[in-house]
Amino acid sequence: MTSLSSPAVDRSVAAVIPHRKEIRAWLAPITARSTVRALALTVIDVLLFGAFMAAVLLAQQAGFQVLAGIGAGVVISRLFILGHDACHQSFTPHRDLNRWLGRLVFLPSLTPYSLWEVGHNVVHHGYTNLRGFDFVWQPRSLAEFRALSPWRRGLERIYRSGWAPWLYYLVEIWWARMFFPSRATMPTRRAVFTWDCLLVSAFAVAWVGGLAFAAARTGQSTAWLLTVGFALPFLVWNGMIGFVVYVHHTHPGVAWYEDKKSWSASQPFVSTTVHLTFRSAMGALLHHIMEHTAHHVDMSVPLYRLRRAQALLESRLAGAIVVQPFSWRWYADTARRCKLYDFEARRWTDFSGRPTAAAPPHVS
Repeated sequence: MTSLSSPAVDRSVAAVIPHRKEIRAWLAPITARSTVRALALTVIDVLLFGAFMAAVLLAQQAGFQVLAGIGAGVVISRLFILGHDACHQSFTPHRDLNRWLGRLVFLPSLTPYSLWEVGHNVVHHGYTNLRGFDFVWQPRSLAEFRALSPWRRGLERIYRSGWAPWLYYLVEIWWARMFFPSRATMPTRRAVFTWDCLLVSAFAVAWVGGLAFAAARTGQSTAWLLTVGFALPFLVWNGMIGFVVYVHHTHPGVAWYEDKKSWSASQPFVSTTVHLTFRSAMGALLHHIMEHTAHHVDMSVPLYRLRRAQALLESRLAGAIVVQPFSWRWYADTARRCKLYDFEARRWTDFSGRPTAAAPPHVS
């Protein structure tokens, strides 16, 4: 029988969460940005990406090439996280430098800087977990799910299976919203959107062309080298970012909303995200992006200061922040529970509409 319990969030604490301005004042002493530190992180990750790509080209052994391709995908994720900070203007103190560094480190993930800036900074951070606004892993209601065509219902089942964060991000975010998006998806048209899409397209052409040239020079299969040197890293990157955004906002103890009044009253900058903790060095590997509550409370906190910011918030708002130790068992349970969402009762359900979790205490 499915348990409907959710991680405990203290009602009394959640009810007296201070205003966001007050909380950001707590963090102000630790939000200083460092150009030297930002540039050092950028150089390290660019060199790592180059090293893994060199290994793909030179290893000459399929197993090592596959491992190098996976490593390149992980480093693409690290580079993207740097660009994510630059896009928030929290990487260095210099706005123009942030814009150009952001564009540079976004290239391997083929992410157009300006489109990410609108979709992430304005929409996702402006309306986190608000239905009809925040499109990232937005759950469907039972009625919405039943209204879908059979093939689209099947695709939704795949997305929510726990096995396909890579497919969700590749199709629903990157292809639909980041790479020359249609007018239906992005009604606002700006020249910078097109220029940024052309920039990442040129990088992709150069990347693929360079691999094809290397294959000819080294006598390797072009198809194989494109697979391990381009397709594999890109899919690994999509899997990592899909997983990260899924676990940040999909959790039995995290609510979604369909009206602004209730959403605003819920202190969404604190209550709609998860701090996922690891026993391993995964947090450091991902530049501490998992300290996500602090990031949503104050986007100006640099990634290299997020651990301190998160610790401060959890000490002062104990009981109000969802902190989840990671395990594959927990992940599988979350994927099993969080299929659809009952926006009236504010609780997760399965694909038949049966409740699989109690409403989080702080939104009851």
